[in-house]
Amino acid sequence: MAGVAGFPRSNLAAPAGVPRLRGPTLIADMHNTETSISSTTSSPALFRMQDVSKRFPNGTLALQGMSLECGDHEFISFLGPSGCGKSTALRLIAGLSKISSGTLEWPNRQAAATGGRELSFVFQEPTLMPWTSVFNNIWLPLKLSGVSRDAAAPAIQKVLDMVGLARFADVYPRELSGGMKMRVSIARALVTQPRMLLMDEPFAALDEMTRLKLNNDLLAIWREHRFLVIFVTHSVYESVYLSNRVVVMAARPGRVIEEFQIDEPYPRSEEFRTSSRYNQHCIAVQRTLYSALDGDESADH
Repeated sequence: MAGVAGFPRSNLAAPAGVPRLRGPTLIADMHNTETSISSTTSSPALFRMQDVSKRFPNGTLALQGMSLECGDHEFISFLGPSGCGKSTALRLIAGLSKISSGTLEWPNRQAAATGGRELSFVFQEPTLMPWTSVFNNIWLPLKLSGVSRDAAAPAIQKVLDMVGLARFADVYPRELSGGMKMRVSIARALVTQPRMLLMDEPFAALDEMTRLKLNNDLLAIWREHRFLVIFVTHSVYESVYLSNRVVVMAARPGRVIEEFQIDEPYPRSEEFRTSSRYNQHCIAVQRTLYSALDGDESADH
């Protein structure tokens, strides 16, 4: 499956504020602030994995005993060796694949009554419909939910503005650059106003400058609209720059081996990216990632 899976809309407000994580707990402490620091309020868990395992029909054990708890409004990156189950974990969360054992929990979610998880998924490739316009590509998840084109128009225009493509509504995908196509994919995910956005290496195929620009744009949208992001990447530097939590996974079978709290203020800028603090975070994460890679090499011998 490719593209973006959109799920029922939520009526989220977009309060000002910056999510920050403190202490060893897996649930984020949320900070409503106009600067970087202010009083703390507790955020309940939005999603929880408990001892989740996934074995494929061919016998491959992709995940084993993976546990994770995510609070509203966090930005969490999954980092680990190739084949460690990062993408598999996202697909399980999205309901695109079934777990073999363990539990996936959505505490206190209003969507329980309708069966919706209030999430959207951005895959590695934009996979837009080439035969129709940017506007119609973004309309797709709302159309599948029974929303007419006219009724969807204000929401579509809003997300086009958010991703910087307001002038490209009538353009066809073949006329867009790779970075612009990914912006359309992100807009299509956001048009359903999700509480959780799952992103599976969305910027991996882009050039460095485009990737950095989209990193900043994504953070700006996330800070304004305050949804939970779970972001898969192979880049230590990208994970530290974007996230307030970096989850490092072991080689197959995948599981969480360590979490890092990137307790740095947002918005993040080039100043942070070139700071000693950023470098220290990257070194710490990289050391754990290398230990995971060493484990992978040992398993192959």
